[in-house]
Amino acid sequence: MTPEQRARQNIDGLLEAAGWVVQNLSALDLSARRGVAVREFPLSTGTADYLLFVDRKAVGVLEAKPEGTTLSGVAEQSSTYEAGISDHVPHVREPLPFVYESTGVETYCRGGRDSEVLAAKISEDREAAPDQCRALWEEAGAQ
Repeated sequence: MTPEQRARQNIDGLLEAAGWVVQNLSALDLSARRGVAVREFPLSTGTADYLLFVDRKAVGVLEAKPEGTTLSGVAEQSSTYEAGISDHVPHVREPLPFVYESTGVETYCRGGRDSEVLAAKISEDREAAPDQCRALWEEAGAQ
């Protein structure tokens, strides 16, 4: 198993523990649960490692990197994905409000709509739970 495969396995586990169902694009079922994380989702700007859906609308992206990667250096790559959502994919707004970078051990969360980078290091993906994403997005005025 490569370091990136190990990171994705860890990230899958963290997402599932936080209430997300993790799916491959070929088995996409946005009605499976309130929060659905779809692996390897093609966007106009590249392929997001995970596209996060809450209530069948895309709300964020998660970029996976091998353990030991400096996540602050990944922000530029994940930023291209937050604005790459196509019109045929239901989404809350563009850019997407949630952008995550994770090694499966360390995770950073950035606010996608803020002009300044709001980075928060989180030890668990509990902050990424679907109900919390929905509450934060509604609080920001996007419904």
